[in-house]
Amino acid sequence: MPIYNRRIRGLVRVGGKVCAEGELAIGNRKMEMKITSRDNSLLRRARAVRDGKVCDAIFVEGLRLCEEAFSSSLKIEAVIYSEEITRKERAASLIQQFGAAGNKLASVSEKLLESISYTRTPQGIVVLASRPPHDQATFNKKQSGSPFLVILHGINNPVNVGAILRTAEAAGVTGAVATVHTSDAFSPKALRGAMGSAFRVPIWTGSEYSEAIEWCAQRGIRTICGAARGSKPYTEIDWGGAVAVVVGPESIGLSVEEIALAEESVRIPMRGSVESLNVAVATGIILYEANKQRASGA
Repeated sequence: MPIYNRRIRGLVRVGGKVCAEGELAIGNRKMEMKITSRDNSLLRRARAVRDGKVCDAIFVEGLRLCEEAFSSSLKIEAVIYSEEITRKERAASLIQQFGAAGNKLASVSEKLLESISYTRTPQGIVVLASRPPHDQATFNKKQSGSPFLVILHGINNPVNVGAILRTAEAAGVTGAVATVHTSDAFSPKALRGAMGSAFRVPIWTGSEYSEAIEWCAQRGIRTICGAARGSKPYTEIDWGGAVAVVVGPESIGLSVEEIALAEESVRIPMRGSVESLNVAVATGIILYEANKQRASGA
């Protein structure tokens, strides 16, 4: 049953209950809800978070990604949703779960949701949440045994960052390091590309490239770069043990000096006139070879 049905003389009928406008009934609870002004403080904050002006919060948009945020136990600041989406059973159920967990809910019109949406077509629901831990100390605690890492250096397209994180989780990576020159892994575009993986994969952001390489060296983690002219094909490397795959900028790749700081470099053999692959695609190919070897004990 939809959470929101229709308004009656300044009141709102919600799942069989009639509430004063500005309130929403969730189970036996009433929570202040209805927003009708574009200048509302919560909507202003949502736009600031969306635009990267709030360093400790993230902007999560779309039903599936908001479901991932809920299941990942992120600290939720607010849930903003359109009146229309609550007519969909799946969305209504999610909003009820957010409400039952004590999260702040806000119902808006499609037009108001459009004013904060990151996409051209609003997706019906937005969650503002605290940024997941991304500091070195927290990252350290989550690495034990034989770490399998990916280091993203100078990757400036957030779509690629998100795609790499998504593939990394699927390939069994235990953590990702995004250097200071890499696009924000928690920007709206990157989050959409990662589809929830950024909430689950331990991430350390903001390190210098040399710092990340040295951190690996101190812990016996081999660093292996992906490079167009790598010394060996990626299938001829032993990917067992503690290892980090290092990938560089989309247009130019890692520099000679950066490759030299790592222990080894690998290439992906290509046919025809193709000189290089998209960095997310190349990373996925390498990670899956590593995962295959690690799984088989090769």
